[in-house]
Amino acid sequence: MTALLREVIGDVLRRARIEQGRTLREVSDSARVSLGYLSEVERGRKEASSELLSAICGALDIPLSRVLSNAGEDMAREEHAAFTGAGAANIDASTKVVIPQVVSMAVA
Repeated sequence: MTALLREVIGDVLRRARIEQGRTLREVSDSARVSLGYLSEVERGRKEASSELLSAICGALDIPLSRVLSNAGEDMAREEHAAFTGAGAANIDASTKVVIPQVVSMAVA
């Protein structure tokens, strides 16, 4: 199963914050968002509004468009892996399926 968009966006935001060496508290103070709520957004538990995403991106000094494009790329990779890994890879071409012949029965 592929991840939800809110989970992927949360991962992108967390990676950006960690790459900057910043704490949740620093970013939450700068974005004027509660620390607990920012944590929930990063973990993909809360669906952030566009205003909230804009505030977090502003605090991280990264464009919202970059967060969304990175999330889109991550989502595409996950969908591709799920499609090619779970579906096609588990089908063994040598497996034979026998479908029994339909027998009609007369009812008296």
